Formats: sequence, C-alpha cells, structure tokens
Amino acid sequence: MTVNPDYLVLFFTTTSGASGDQLGSDEKEIVQLVWQVVDLATKKAGQVNELLVKPDHIELSEECQEVSGLTEEALTEAEPLEEAIEQLNQRLCAEVDAGAGNTFYLCTDGQLHIRQVLHPEASSKNILLPECFFSFFDLRKEFKKKFPSEGELKDLNLQVMADCILKRHVEYYLLCIFCHQFSFPEKVNDKFETGTCSKMERVDDNTVIRARGLPWQSSDQDIARFFRGLNIAKGGAALCLNAQGRRNGEALVRFDCEEHRDLALQRHKHHMGTRYIEVYKATGEDFLKIAGGTSNEVAKFLSRENQVIVRMRGLPFTATAEQVLQFFSPACPVTDDSEGILFVRFPDGRPTGDAFVLFSCEEHAQNALKKHKDILGKRYIELFKSTAAEVQQVLNRYSSAPLIPVAPSPILSVVPPPTFMPPTAAVTGVRDCVRLRGLPYDATIQDILVFLGEYTADIKPHGVHMVLNLQGRPSGDAFIQMRSADRAFLAAQHCHKRSMKERYVEVFACSAQEMNIVLMGGTLNRSGLSPPPCKLRRLSPPSYTFPHGTAVLPSAAIYPSQFLLSPRPLAPTTAFYPASNPLYMNYTTYYPSFAKTIPTVKHGDGNILLWGFSLQQGLEHLSG
Repeated sequence: MTVNPDYLVLFFTTTSGASGDQLGSDEKEIVQLVWQVVDLATKKAGQVNELLVKPDHIELSEECQEVSGLTEEALTEAEPLEEAIEQLNQRLCAEVDAGAGNTFYLCTDGQLHIRQVLHPEASSKNILLPECFFSFFDLRKEFKKKFPSEGELKDLNLQVMADCILKRHVEYYLLCIFCHQFSFPEKVNDKFETGTCSKMERVDDNTVIRARGLPWQSSDQDIARFFRGLNIAKGGAALCLNAQGRRNGEALVRFDCEEHRDLALQRHKHHMGTRYIEVYKATGEDFLKIAGGTSNEVAKFLSRENQVIVRMRGLPFTATAEQVLQFFSPACPVTDDSEGILFVRFPDGRPTGDAFVLFSCEEHAQNALKKHKDILGKRYIELFKSTAAEVQQVLNRYSSAPLIPVAPSPILSVVPPPTFMPPTAAVTGVRDCVRLRGLPYDATIQDILVFLGEYTADIKPHGVHMVLNLQGRPSGDAFIQMRSADRAFLAAQHCHKRSMKERYVEVFACSAQEMNIVLMGGTLNRSGLSPPPCKLRRLSPPSYTFPHGTAVLPSAAIYPSQFLLSPRPLAPTTAFYPASNPLYMNYTTYYPSFAKTIPTVKHGDGNILLWGFSLQQGLEHLSG
C-alpha cells in the first residue's frame, strides 16, 4: 500500500536486558519509550520526548544501565506499559494535530523495536495497541533503497536511534529522510488468518520453524499470539499429532519471509504461560507433511472464512449429521447445518468416530465445548478446539494413507511360507511362550517389561511381539518368547491379572506354533485354533514372493539396516521361529539384552526395531 505521510515519528525502545542486535531476544520488559517527530513538509524535527515505563520486575542489566543511563530507583515512580502507551498515543496525536487530518507513521532503526519488543510484550500483558503501531518504516531498509551499494542490510553501520536522541550525526539522518520518499510501510498482522495448504504447493525452506514444548490444549491462535509481531502466512500454524491422533506439543509455523523466520528463531525458550517453547529450523517438506491436503471435500469444508473448528472424538459409528446437530442445539448452532459437519472415514467408507464441526463465532464454539463428555447415543463425546491443519492431518491419516503399511521388499531370503495347520489337537509344541491379553492400547514394550518384572531376564532376544488389529493399531494382545517352558509357566502364574495402567492383564502360557498362527491372523480361544481367512487384509497378497538364496542373517532379522550393503556370510544360528511356520511381517520386536545400553532406531513402518551399534558389533552379536 502506497502512503504519503505528513509526519514521521522516530521511535526507540529500551528494555531492561540486552540492546543492539540482541534487543528482545532475552524476553526482558520495556523500561523506556523515546520518540521525535519530524515534519516532512517543513523539514523540521521536533524535540526528543521520553517516557519511563515501570516493568513488573525492576531489575536492570549492566548493559541497560550503561546504554540508557537509567536506574532502578527512577523506574519505581514510572507508569506501567499500558498507561505509557496510551499517553504516548495521545501526545503523538496532539503533536501532529491528527484532528486536522494529518497522518504520521513510526520510523525505527530495524525491525526489533516494533516486532520483537513492543508487540510480544503487549500481547503477553493483554494490552491492545493503537493502530499506529501496526505500520512503520524500517530506517535501514529505506536507507538501503537510497544507498543500495552499502552492503548487506543487517551489516549496515547505522547509529542506533539513541544517537539521534543525543544529537550525534542527526543532520545526516535528517538529510536522508528529507530527500527520500516514504511510500511503502512495513505491516504487522493484527490477527492470524486460517486457511488451507495443498500438498502441491511449494513452501520455502527458509520460512518454516518447528516449535516444541507447547501446552497440549494450545491452538493455532495461541501459537500466533506467541509469535505476535511476526507475520505468519495464511494457514501457516500447524499443530502436530502423535500416532494416536493427539497433539504432541509440537507445531510447524510458516512465515511470510525469511526475515521473520530468523526473528522467530530468536524467541527460542521464550515463554507461553509458564512453559518455555523451543524454536528450531524446519523445512517446507516438514510443513506440507503436516498441513498439506489433497481432498476436495476437506478444501470445501475449510473454505468458509472466519469459522471456529471443534473436533468431536468418540462418536458412535452409526451417528448421523442430524444427531450431531441435535447434540449442539439450540445454544450453539452449527454453520450451514449439515454442511458444517465433516465426518472422518476410513478409505473403505467406515466411520472412525471422529468429526469436525464449524461454528460461526467464538461464543458458539465456547458453548459447544461446554458439552465436553456429554452423551450422544450411548457414548460420551470428547470435544476439542481444533485447527485447519489438524483437520488435514486427521483426514490424511485415515483417508490418504493405507490402513496397513506395505512391507518393503526384503533383500534377504526368508523361509518359504508353508500352509497353515488345521485347527486340531495336532498343533502341539513346547509351551515356552506367554500371551498377554487385555493390554492398554497405549502400552509400550517398556510397559510390558516393567509388568513382567523379574521374568524380563528370561525373554529371548527378539522375543516381544505386539499384535496389531486389521487397522494396524494395537489389539491389546502381545506374545513373549521365554527361554524355557518352566519360566513361561511361572510368569503366567505370577503375572496373571496383574494391573497395568489401571487395567488387569490376563497371562497364559502357549506354544510358538500357537503364537505364529495368531500373529498371522488366526484366533486362539478355548475351542482351539482357527486359521485366518484367506482374504484377511494383513496377509501378503499371492503375488508377494521372496527371492530364494542363501541367508546371510538369521531368519528372524527380516529387514537389515540400510548401512548393511555387503554383508559377509555368517554361520547359521537357531531361529527363534520354527522353520515349519511362516513369519508375520507386521509386529514390533525387542532385544531385551540391549535395552539399557544401546539406543533403538525404528525401521520402516514399525515392522522391526534395529539397534544402533556398529556393523562389526551387530554381525558378531547375530553370529552368536
């Protein structure tokens, strides 16, 4: 936007901490506001004005005292920031005679005084800034326009505004001001705009950051408030979700330009409430993975401007749009009735129990959130304030990605899969395995090891298997391979119906043959074994074959490390799975003997956990 101001207000701030290029990076409060009005028509500069500001914590650094000459005693009688800003605005309007239609714009040395100091502190203290603080001229950028050969913008050897205040070289600066046309001011976004992002869009790597340590209930508006003063791109705040679809305390933020990204990095370990937030560089690809979408249905749903999104979780699978509308009526009407409801479904059309609902204003959304854990049908419903990026993530998770990750083609030969055994008493074997049933769905391998206690030492290497259901999620079952049938029997006796995360877990002894059939999709119950149906999704398709050849690793190590390019042949060792039974490709395994000393690396889609030791150590371990 082109402007032609009548006055420029040279504006300068001082904080109780660092100054210069580090101004605002230490999250210290403002202690001084200084300004000088310049009449562009008469080419005259007014007097220098100063307002002291009383911070919440009066503690001046040595640098602040040296640069500004302020003392802590002088600040005790000063006004707080809110009153100081109001007084500053009134005095500026009076000095430029704003009532007569004169216009003025702030002019600062660099971006820090406005973007990194004034706006962040005003936001944290809930101070509403006057309109004049949302547009300003950067003296360094204007100087660069006038003298383009003076080197990089950040390296310009301009004196700070204090030099203008102290009358040092002020004639030179005023000469530059009077001979230059100020037309295109810097803008500070007064609010964050939600929006959508296509996966086909190109996102500059130099405009994206990753924020970590966010409170779990924070929204995209909270993120925008944390970065207040910096311009976030439309729809550029994307909250990340974990494997269970819940927020993990991270977010990816996309800014309008690299300059604002660099300023955002200076807010590393600044506070959001009582928590400090870590800020790191990220890439455009990272952002698109979280916020990018491909569905036209989602784009249409999110195309409505200025809508508040609420996420519903735990819906009955038979829930309809009419039932959702009735659930929220009459206090909080849904935008466009059924058009404002988006049900989340699996690729085959089955409902997931999640839905997103649009509300026209914050008041309606807050009324809707008060129905958190109210009953719809026979289930209580969880309600959360959501974002456009979260809608994209949830839809991408269920609609775009396959339910069961496809296993990569192994480069090692595996035992050819024979046919399944019939469900008869002929299925025999040593009962040296343990089955856990009724595990919490969020249980981890570490939880299982704690649950088994002293019997953890009896687990075979590669011997913990988490069973997944048809959708690739934890089924609540796990199998443990023990070193002997006696230890498996004792573990089942002592751990049966012991509690894990407020749930009791059933523990039974079983054989390796029974375990393999269940891992391949069969069932194990009181009536005996039954093989999996031939069309079960978790089974490999008939065309999925493995090349034959001499195995260079034990059969249990199906997927080798990506660094194992030319493995040397090893002597065959005893496989933990009987050679007569097939191997199940989609389970989690664990090496208990290295649990306390060696870190793990997840390979592929969770099919195998490989250990981060050297190639020589790995080969020596696998060879016995």
